Amino acid sequence: MKPGGRPRRPWRGRWLAAIAAGSVLLGGCSAAPAGHELTFWTIGREGEAIAQLLPAFERAHPDITVKVQQLPLTAAHQKLLTAFAGGSTPDLSQLGNTWLPELAALQALEPLQARVDASVVVQPRDYFGSIWATNVIDGTLYGVPWYVDTRLLFYRKDLLAAAGFAAPPRNWAEWRRQLAALSEPARHRYGILLPTNEYEQLMSLALQQSEPLLRDGGRYGNFESAGFKRALSFYVDTFKLQQAPAITNVEAGNPWTEFGRGVYAFYLSGPWNLGEFRSRLPASQQDDWATAPLPGPDGAGIGVAGGSSLVIFRASKHKDAAWQLIEYLSQPAVQQRFYELLGDLPPRRSSWQGAALRDDPKLRAFREQLEQVRPAPPVPEWERIANEMQLVAAEAIAGRLSIDQAAAEIDRRADAILAKRRWVLDHAHERTP
Repeated sequence: MKPGGRPRRPWRGRWLAAIAAGSVLLGGCSAAPAGHELTFWTIGREGEAIAQLLPAFERAHPDITVKVQQLPLTAAHQKLLTAFAGGSTPDLSQLGNTWLPELAALQALEPLQARVDASVVVQPRDYFGSIWATNVIDGTLYGVPWYVDTRLLFYRKDLLAAAGFAAPPRNWAEWRRQLAALSEPARHRYGILLPTNEYEQLMSLALQQSEPLLRDGGRYGNFESAGFKRALSFYVDTFKLQQAPAITNVEAGNPWTEFGRGVYAFYLSGPWNLGEFRSRLPASQQDDWATAPLPGPDGAGIGVAGGSSLVIFRASKHKDAAWQLIEYLSQPAVQQRFYELLGDLPPRRSSWQGAALRDDPKLRAFREQLEQVRPAPPVPEWERIANEMQLVAAEAIAGRLSIDQAAAEIDRRADAILAKRRWVLDHAHERTP
């Protein structure tokens, strides 16, 4: 691929060898030349909702047509990398914010700060701060948040009340007491479901610590820090105390039904499960469950800053038109409609003023948590590191590694994964202009 006409740099070749995203506001948009067909890649269900949002955009911009390609989540990452390597990227794409650092490192993405500065639609101060920050890589803005997610507690408030607790936990000590009171392993009842093959739950606990998960500019793991070992200990102890079953999400089967049966009193998950619980639990149980922000070690907890952003690829020949589409999808009224269609949470505070979001009691915890989130480390290798973190944590859950041994092993694996990054950073002065 020829990124924006810039000469190919030797270090980028090594990256490629190593790897082998309502109503229309008419003002404030720069005019795009006539007759453009935009190629827009979406991932998963978002493509279905976009089909209902685009007619209004195309009516307001009759010279722009949008061709949407819906990528399956399981194939999207490789498809994006293959498209970059082959010079066939779309004009714009949805991109998970944990994938954005990788495409930015490959110089595949168009910087967007100048467009944001000139926009009357995209207002950074209206976005949740830590969500916006996931789009800034090494000081350069590459994406605009499209929707957000974070993980918090779904809980059975009737079970907590029966056990003598008037409110969900506010810190880890309270949480441990509640988990203990609600767990009866002999009857196959547990305080919480934490699938052992999902890294997001442990990562949520780890991001609550003051120490970063990577150190020295993302060159090395920092999993032997006191903070991470504290999070890992709390996580592993939950299994050792039989307050969570040591099972994968496949073995868990249907978690919504089991939650309704009282097998689990807590479920640490994201906003997509609001619709699942509402559709899968009977009407008689809809008042029995609620959501709550994550408790932290000593008070209010930090959540994971997740979600997807909209990016423009450097190779696009229709960047002005692509930006007009991003502005349209960034309008609060359009984001509110997007939520109604799909349940994806908007990244702008003003979008939450719509009645469907503002007046839903089960969404209030998400609105509160989104003010207290922290992004994962902004390095392309993060998902690989997180997967290794979870594999090692499973060994600690099984009793084959101590906390100290597990932390050291995660650091060892992270450092091996980051070896190429260290080489690139250490040889940055050798890059040709």
